[in-house]
Amino acid sequence: MAIRRLEIAAALILALAGSAQAEGRYGLGRPASEAEIAAWNIDIDRDGRKLPAGSGSVAHGREVFAAQCASCHGETGEGGLGDKLVGGKGTLASAKPVKTVGSYWPYAPTLFDYVHRAMPMNAPQSLGNDDVYAVVGYLLNLNGLVPDGAVLDAKSLSAVRMPNRDGFVPDPRPDVR
Repeated sequence: MAIRRLEIAAALILALAGSAQAEGRYGLGRPASEAEIAAWNIDIDRDGRKLPAGSGSVAHGREVFAAQCASCHGETGEGGLGDKLVGGKGTLASAKPVKTVGSYWPYAPTLFDYVHRAMPMNAPQSLGNDDVYAVVGYLLNLNGLVPDGAVLDAKSLSAVRMPNRDGFVPDPRPDVR
C-alpha cells in the first residue's frame, strides 16, 4: 500500500513538473528589481574596481575593531574564537602555516570585500564603507603594511601590495579554467 502511494505521488509530481516546464515558468517569484540587484552586487575585484566611496583611518579602525571585532579576533588580531589576523610571515611553506592577513591574503581590495560582506559575523554588512576602510587599514597596520597615520580610500587601498601577492599559482588543470 505504501509503495502504491509513493508511485501515485511520484506520478503526480512528474505531471505537475511537466506542466510547469511546458509553460516555461513555475509561477513562483518575480523578477528582481534593479535596486534589489544593486543591493547584492557588492563584490570587489582584486584590483580595486568597484571599491565604494569613503575613507577610513587606522586610528578609527582601532576603535571599530575594539568595538566590533576584538571579542572574536583578540584585541590586536592575535586570534581567539575567530581566526588570527596578524603575523605568520614566513610560515606558509612550513609544516604549520599561519594564514593571516599579513602572510596569506593576496590582494588588499579583496580584504575590504570580505570584511564588508561577512563581518562582524553576528551582523554581516552592518559596517558602513568608512568603517570598513578603517578596519582594513587597522589590520594592514597591525601587519606592518601601512603606517600608523594612514587613511585608506579606494585609490590608496588598491595601491597596497600584499606580501603574498605572488604566492598563488594558477591552477594547471584544464577543466577549471
